[in-house]
Amino acid sequence: MLKFICYPKCTTCQKAKKWLDDNGIEYELRDIKTDNPTLDELALWYEKSGLPLKKFFNTSGLLYKSMELKDKLPGMSEEEMLQLLSTDGMLVKRPLLIGEEFVLVGFKEAEWTERMKK
Repeated sequence: MLKFICYPKCTTCQKAKKWLDDNGIEYELRDIKTDNPTLDELALWYEKSGLPLKKFFNTSGLLYKSMELKDKLPGMSEEEMLQLLSTDGMLVKRPLLIGEEFVLVGFKEAEWTERMKK
């Protein structure tokens, strides 16, 4: 079963949820604000995703901006970045779609469509 991790008030998350529903894809929904990803989960997802760790940050979020992370991230280790991400779900880019073999970060319909064909 896929895990769909989102913030229900986020319009991109709402579009992604509609896409999953419209395509008949079963998933387990998790609210990132009330059920924050753990350090271990984030480390696993980062490894599975094949993406640079900075792609896991919600760069358009108010918290990211107020913490001035754009300037701080380049000087942080991966461990420090993962620790920071695990402190607040609002720092994490969403939605996340997590399967056995993959992790998709953010909603790009073409990318999700391609992945679901596999």
